[in-house]
Amino acid sequence: MNSKLTRNQQKTVCSHLGTVKLKLLFKATLHGFTAAAFHQRCDSLSPTVSVGYNASGFVFGGFTKQPFSRSGQYANDEQAFLFTFRGRKLMKYPVLNYPYAVYMVANSGPYFGNALAFFNGDKPVTYSNPGGYYNFTAEEMHGNDLNLTECEVYQVEETTELERPWRTVIWGMETKKELMESIKTYKPTVRSVSQARVLMIGQVGAGKSSFFNSINSVFRGHVTSQAISGCASTSLTTQFRTYTLKAGREGKPLPIILCDTMGLEEGKGAGLDVEDVSSILKGHMPDRYQFNPAVPLNSEAQCYRKSPVLKDKIHCVAYVIDACKISIMSTKLEEKLETIRRKVNLLGIPQLVLLTKVDEACPLVKEDVTNIYKSGDIKDMMQEVSARLGVPLSCIVPVKNYSEELELDMKCDILLLSAVIQMLRFVDNFFDELSDRLSSEETKD
Repeated sequence: MNSKLTRNQQKTVCSHLGTVKLKLLFKATLHGFTAAAFHQRCDSLSPTVSVGYNASGFVFGGFTKQPFSRSGQYANDEQAFLFTFRGRKLMKYPVLNYPYAVYMVANSGPYFGNALAFFNGDKPVTYSNPGGYYNFTAEEMHGNDLNLTECEVYQVEETTELERPWRTVIWGMETKKELMESIKTYKPTVRSVSQARVLMIGQVGAGKSSFFNSINSVFRGHVTSQAISGCASTSLTTQFRTYTLKAGREGKPLPIILCDTMGLEEGKGAGLDVEDVSSILKGHMPDRYQFNPAVPLNSEAQCYRKSPVLKDKIHCVAYVIDACKISIMSTKLEEKLETIRRKVNLLGIPQLVLLTKVDEACPLVKEDVTNIYKSGDIKDMMQEVSARLGVPLSCIVPVKNYSEELELDMKCDILLLSAVIQMLRFVDNFFDELSDRLSSEETKD
């Protein structure tokens, strides 16, 4: 169930309500423009934000701390207000007559006073009556366009702050320097490999390319953007790319290569093909290979690497998951990830999860990144990822990529660098397991 209210609009509404987030309960185009559907999904839940949309482009709504019901009575709420968006700005109209703030009508959608009903009866039509309950003009509120294209109701949820962090992080410049030095001086335990290869796999827009750009920025000392990244409905990455990080502008290559792929998509023949993942894992796919979602790379292709060595293969897989989309991840996408995980498991390659956009998913983290392990919401999200993808909680690392910033932030850097350290530890596990297996085979011979 996708929200029509944009993230920026949600942030604006939440800024008037405290440190909270919005959970979508009801969507009229999905559940029906009927009073019965609205009451079934929204009654007894509070506080709520109701939002209407019309063809004229108006987005308008109302907040109440009172739970909806079919009592036929008015409800007292001194905190209730109506609002409308004027560009990015929210215009707010507080309730004037508290005892009549919300009208609990059985045959209507959300109904504020006798002033505004978001749909009336079972028709997508707004009832508008500015006056003594809420002081607004019809032109300002909805442009006199009473025909709704959508109506949504969100529950307002408090963000949970834990008493103490459940993972220990020392936030400081010394920690950042130590992490950077550990990465610079890392050496794979196998002599034939000078750089660990980590494959990043994730849904479209999850932040795979942004993660590389962010790590690159930390070592460059300023925000940079080498890999193509941004917001789109289809993958912006169309080639298989192997990115070498450098310790500064003229610095030496770091001992890790981040491999970027097309984003995963639900549909068959769209996004990254599962068979292409196998070719990448085994080292058959060359850098800058142009993906064709309809036809995976095959052994007859001219560019196919027929005899890859250990340094060409993948030593760790990182699944990149958008924290804002965990709860709405489709079954098809989940099944695709499960298929990939089985292939990775068969090859004995360690796997971890990068949980991105944690600041957008939790207001507490948005306020201060150091709250990451004090956020009960982030912990819940990580536990959901653990359950849905079948990976231990210890294999999930939250990060905040650089997306709109112009300057580096030490706290974000520490999260990003910690994720790379975790990757290198998993790479060590891969090489250790490989050495043990080779030793075992030699003993048998």
